[in-house]
Amino acid sequence: MNQYSILQSSAPMPGPKTPKTRKGLATKAKLLEAAEAEFGERGYHDGSIVEITRRAGVGLGTFYVYFESKEAIFRALVTHMGHETRTFIARQVEDAPDRLQAERAGMRAFFHFARAHKNLYRIVMESQFVAEDSYRAYYEAFAEGYRRNLEIAADKGEIRDGDSGIRAWSLIGLSVFLGMRYAVWDESTDLEAVVDAASDLIERGLIVGR
Repeated sequence: MNQYSILQSSAPMPGPKTPKTRKGLATKAKLLEAAEAEFGERGYHDGSIVEITRRAGVGLGTFYVYFESKEAIFRALVTHMGHETRTFIARQVEDAPDRLQAERAGMRAFFHFARAHKNLYRIVMESQFVAEDSYRAYYEAFAEGYRRNLEIAADKGEIRDGDSGIRAWSLIGLSVFLGMRYAVWDESTDLEAVVDAASDLIERGLIVGR
């Protein structure tokens, strides 16, 4: 695992119902995929276990083999989506030669992931009202890995020294809101132009003459 990976802070989804067999893992994955579609389209309160199982093509009893309740699968889904997002980004930045190039590649990866998984925003945003601890854990996992990577880059002289924690949360906020505006709300936007503009801000700031 290289210095630009943001998977270091991730962990397997907790719970005693984690399947041990390949078939069980596949069934759980189908349920999570169905839950993403159900909650993404209808929201947590209007979404239902019955519809999740229908979408997944499994029986109602099968649901309870893996999850205890609607809230349990919603919490697992938030954790799962965070892990999937970090995995996708980590793969896109692993060959970046330095921190600034990693920032550019990571932002680009997130925008494309968000455009392909538009339910991500609704589910994560709703989780702050349904399961606030899961909402906070989702972003804290990103921030902790991000913070460590920024510290490594500063130690290597790739970026200036500074508060890596504040920087991590600032860069996350930048990507989250740019992704919402230009990757989700507007499919016609050229994402590379957004990456260029945001990267210019990151690399040069707002000071005239830099």
